[in-house]
Amino acid sequence: MDRPVTHSKRFTLAKRAAPEEMTGCPLCGNHGIAVSSVTVEHLVIDRDQIKSPIDDFCICMNPDCDVVYYCGIPEIRFVKNQIRVPLWYKKDADPKYACYCSRVTEAQVIDAVRNHGAQTVADVNCITGAMKNSDCIHNNPLGVCCHRIILACIEKENQKGK
Repeated sequence: MDRPVTHSKRFTLAKRAAPEEMTGCPLCGNHGIAVSSVTVEHLVIDRDQIKSPIDDFCICMNPDCDVVYYCGIPEIRFVKNQIRVPLWYKKDADPKYACYCSRVTEAQVIDAVRNHGAQTVADVNCITGAMKNSDCIHNNPLGVCCHRIILACIEKENQKGK
């Protein structure tokens, strides 16, 4: 059953695969993580390239792959240079944001742990200002809160000390 068209007239209908029929990333084959179309539409530089009301975007988490967002329509995919922000987990990201909303980098989180004694996400937030201006659905490429990214940076830095 087709979904009702809810987007503006610039969209045209195209046949798309249902989420359970979607293959992996069209470039590397890895299965991605579902991402809201709101996030994709906000972060893609040229939104007019999205030609259909799509609710089933995925993000490719392979650090070596150039593809960022893809969907069940083979011709609709977006690569790194078509996205407004660098993706922290991609190999050549610069800067590597841990918190996109407050523009706090992974390096700033590591500095907070290493040089200022931060041990929790709350500590990092106080020291760096991370998570103060939350609009994650629009700013974070995953469309979710950066809490897990900051926590992973803390854990990574703490593991180095052991």
